[in-house]
Amino acid sequence: MTTPRKDKDRKSDENPTIAQNKRARYEYFIEEKLEAGLALQGWEVKSLRAGKAQITEGYVIIKDGEAFLIGAHITPLRTVSTHIVADPTRTRKLLLNRRELDSLVGAVERKGHTIVPLELYWSQGKVKLEIGVAKGKQAHDKRDNEKDRDWQREKSRLLRRR
Repeated sequence: MTTPRKDKDRKSDENPTIAQNKRARYEYFIEEKLEAGLALQGWEVKSLRAGKAQITEGYVIIKDGEAFLIGAHITPLRTVSTHIVADPTRTRKLLLNRRELDSLVGAVERKGHTIVPLELYWSQGKVKLEIGVAKGKQAHDKRDNEKDRDWQREKSRLLRRR
């Protein structure tokens, strides 16, 4: 016999995405993607349930064999406890296994590669961060993407008119 699901569990299953970094896909070629857990405090989880997160300015560094998310902004709720000082942009540790960390270290040491956060989402009641090994785009690459996107939009308009 299964137990009835709570409303907040159902709510998180309906829309698992908390925040996306669309700018990263515009600025970089994403070559490899990984899923990482996040070491969070209680107030951060509550804020994420309310959708108060922004990862556009965030980036990932590897220091002493561990990965950290820097610059991601999780806005504290007004109801955060008075004995906790909530730092919205604190450095958060990424939870990855050794093999994944080693592959990231190897990828970052290559010229022009970096690790960027792509999406923050719920997975089985836990917060996950999709990170990508990325290489920066040149200005002409960005123009090509815009041209392709405009052509796809125009093509769909033409097909709808027929």
